[in-house]
Amino acid sequence: MKNNFWKKLNKPILALAPMAGITDSAFRQICVKQGADVVYSEMASSSALFFNPKKTLELIKFKKSEKPYVVQLFGNNVEHFGVAAKIITEKVGPDGIDINFGCPAKKVYSIGSGAALMADFKKSRQVIEEVLKNTNLPLSIKIRSKVGKKTGLAFVKYIKDLDIKAIMVHGRTYEQGFIGKVDYKDIKEIKDKFPGIVLGNGGINTPEEAKEMIKKTGVDGVGLARGIQGKPWLFKQIKDYFKKGEYKEKIVKQVFKIAIQHSKLAEKEKGEFGILEMRKHLCWYVKNMPEASKLRQKLIRVKNCDDIEKILKA
Repeated sequence: MKNNFWKKLNKPILALAPMAGITDSAFRQICVKQGADVVYSEMASSSALFFNPKKTLELIKFKKSEKPYVVQLFGNNVEHFGVAAKIITEKVGPDGIDINFGCPAKKVYSIGSGAALMADFKKSRQVIEEVLKNTNLPLSIKIRSKVGKKTGLAFVKYIKDLDIKAIMVHGRTYEQGFIGKVDYKDIKEIKDKFPGIVLGNGGINTPEEAKEMIKKTGVDGVGLARGIQGKPWLFKQIKDYFKKGEYKEKIVKQVFKIAIQHSKLAEKEKGEFGILEMRKHLCWYVKNMPEASKLRQKLIRVKNCDDIEKILKA
C-alpha cells in the first residue's frame, strides 16, 4: 500500500505545476515560502534517466524544505519509464512521481511524449503500469482536456482502475496550447468520474480565477503555472482570498525583497548559471512596474547577486 501524502493536504490544494526551465529548486523554495502546498520538479526525461542519469539526477534533486515534492517524468518508451521510476525512488526519494500526458511543446509532442502520449491510450496505460511496478511512491498524472479527438474524460475512464492518487487537468486542448478559454465543463466531468484528488490547471492568474475554477468544477485544488511567473506570492493571495474574501497586492519594495531572496537561492544552488537563469525571472518580477523597460535592460545583463541588489536597491 502506497503512502498517499495527497490525502493529508488541506483543501483547496495549491500546487506549483511543473514547468521546464522554471520550477527548479530555488523557485520551488520561494513558492513554498509563499504558500505552495505541493511543488513539482521541472519535466525530467525518462530516457535520459535510462541512458545517462547523472545530469537528470542533478536536475531533480531537492531540499527537505520543498516537501511535499513530486518529480515529473516525460517520455515515450515504456521500459525507460520503469527504469526511471526505480532510479527516482531509490536515489532521489521524493514524495511522489508524476507522468506528463499534457505537454503541447513541439519538441516534446514530436517525439510521441506529453500530449502525444495521452492520445495513445493503450501505451499510456502500459507506461502507468510500468511505473507502478517500479515504485512504492504515490503516482499522479497531468493531462489535457482533449488531444485531437481523444478526450481527457475518456482517458481517465480508461485508466481509473489503476492506482493513481491525483490528476492535474489542464483545461485546454492540445491544439490551444497555453492560450484561449479554459473548459471548466471538461474538468468537472473528470472530477466527477475520478475517485482521487483532481487539480484544475490553466488560466489562473488571480485569486478570483482560482476561486472560479474551484467553484465551477468542484476540484480539490489548482495547479499554478504561468500565472505564478514573477508572482510567487499568488499562493498566499489565494489563501487569503479564501479565508478573508480579500488579499493585498505587493508593493515594489516587497517584490524586490522576494526577487533578491530568489536570486540568492539561485546563486547558492547553481552559481553563475543560476544567475543567468534568474534573468527571465527578474524580468517577470518587474513587469508592469514604473520604468520596467529600463529595469529589464539592466537585469538581462546581471552576472551575480551583487549586480541584482545594486539595480533593485537603486
